[in-house]
Amino acid sequence: MSVARRDLVGLVLALLVAGVCVGLGVWQLDRLAERRLYNARLAVARARPPLDLRGQRFPADSLRDRQLRARGLYDYAQERLWHGRSYEGVPGVDLITPLRLADGAAILVDRGWAPSPDGYHVDASAYREPDSAAVEGFGAAAPRGRGDADPAHLTDSLPYPLLPVVLEAAPAPPPTAAAKPGGAHWVLRRWPPAPLSGGPHLSYAIQWFSFAVIIVVGSIALVRKRGDRELRLPVPPRGYQ
Repeated sequence: MSVARRDLVGLVLALLVAGVCVGLGVWQLDRLAERRLYNARLAVARARPPLDLRGQRFPADSLRDRQLRARGLYDYAQERLWHGRSYEGVPGVDLITPLRLADGAAILVDRGWAPSPDGYHVDASAYREPDSAAVEGFGAAAPRGRGDADPAHLTDSLPYPLLPVVLEAAPAPPPTAAAKPGGAHWVLRRWPPAPLSGGPHLSYAIQWFSFAVIIVVGSIALVRKRGDRELRLPVPPRGYQ
């Protein structure tokens, strides 16, 4: 294969790779557009007045991402832990407690995060709040991740039906605290609502487009450099063997 033909094949392959990079960049832009559309819908849902769950039943779609207000009794005997949760780099767990409503149903309430050295074990009794509670926060589709409580799987094991969402208790100053021996306190931290950001898609798209430009420009420059070098080589005299 001649040098020129080899350079042409290499250039074609480089353009193909650059095309793949461009395709990946466009895909990231599509995901960014989807994310922005989702954020717009979420912002509208969050801006709606709080939905009072007292004595009413609602479909799951009307509870997700909405501000919810619930009043009832905590059932600490059926409390669940969401293990392996970290806060500012500190391992811990989420405490998820059923709140029994006046109509006989219940909703899982994520009461917040507690530190745990191994991200698994915690003295949950130290974080108990009054049995009667009025909770406000946002409804979240469950399970929210691996290890999270799933109302659909827990309903059969509980003496009451569960609403199909988790109520993430809103932050309240000062944070919920429970006294420890010696007068110190363990703090239960509420999770703030997830930010409405575009995520990393735009930066990923820029990276893929940059890779494509680098590949194309670098390949063309390499081919031109080789061509100039061949032009500078001395031409052997006629009849030279």
